[in-house]
Amino acid sequence: MSTVFEKIIAGEIPADILHHDDLVTAFRDIDPRAPTHIVIVPNRAIPTVNDATADDEPALGRMFTVARTLAARDGIAEGGYRLIVNCNKDGGQEVFHVHMHLLGGRALGPILARPG
Repeated sequence: MSTVFEKIIAGEIPADILHHDDLVTAFRDIDPRAPTHIVIVPNRAIPTVNDATADDEPALGRMFTVARTLAARDGIAEGGYRLIVNCNKDGGQEVFHVHMHLLGGRALGPILARPG
């Protein structure tokens, strides 16, 4: 069964594609949590970070360089941005295809609340 990200990569679902090459694809999130909210995915489906192998390192590394480029293009690099990768249900992963969220455009605050 294909994930929504595989369908976006294949062009079966429309998306605001910002970057596509042989390793990764990046597009604007349809439910943004910040003024800039971009999703960056490897083109090869990797269900979770736990499933990544050494063979995936070129694509996973490319995700970071694409994030840097897109942050600069959106004008958020200097002010700062957050990169988030969730793993499995308790980590907040909703689509089981490894992906990175690039968020910025405003102060994002602490990443997690301190335990009470």
